Amino acid sequence: MIAIIDYDAGNIKSVEKALQFLGKEAVITRDRDTILKADGAILPGVGAFGDAMEKLHSYGLSDTIHEYVAGGKPFLGICLGLQLLFESSEESPGVEGLHILEGKILRIPEAEGLKIPHIGWNNLRCPQEGKGLSGRLFLGLEENPYVYFVHSYYLQAADESIVTAAADYGVEIHAAVEKGNIFACQFHPEKSSKTGLKILQNFIQITEETVCTQKESFPAWT
Repeated sequence: MIAIIDYDAGNIKSVEKALQFLGKEAVITRDRDTILKADGAILPGVGAFGDAMEKLHSYGLSDTIHEYVAGGKPFLGICLGLQLLFESSEESPGVEGLHILEGKILRIPEAEGLKIPHIGWNNLRCPQEGKGLSGRLFLGLEENPYVYFVHSYYLQAADESIVTAAADYGVEIHAAVEKGNIFACQFHPEKSSKTGLKILQNFIQITEETVCTQKESFPAWT
């Protein structure tokens, strides 16, 4: 089962429907025990950084997320869910993020011909020139796949080695990251057609492989 963390953010139901379409049990919840027992957890959302952090704290979800991530099971942040994993955002000065990963969330700069928020399809590329996408979320995808974005702020990761995909929209956007059991993407896989479903299927596969590995490491007493 995958827990979709409910902190009153938008777009949560779309993630649930995508997982169900792929045949994976999913539950929208803010219950600590349910989240910690899940094979994988997803922090999705569309909204404002400051409001989201206030909700996470008020529901006790900040501590639950830290506890879950420390347990080593796969965790996926989507859109605002990616941004919340980092230290801060220009959208909400003075508000601290979850500090699980290091980096800044910056406003997309104004530029001629670019509309903000950035809404629509954009291709992904490897941040290192001449290489293909290498993150586990992107296994089996064609080179430079198109995905769907809706955002006005973007990630600038402190450690570029965790960046698995980038996109260009007047500035280089760190569009996806991976560090250990933590995965996150600025775009919306649940709205990115077959490409997005493949990304979510890859995440499901990662959760299932992790469960098998943990069972082998800690076999039940007989």
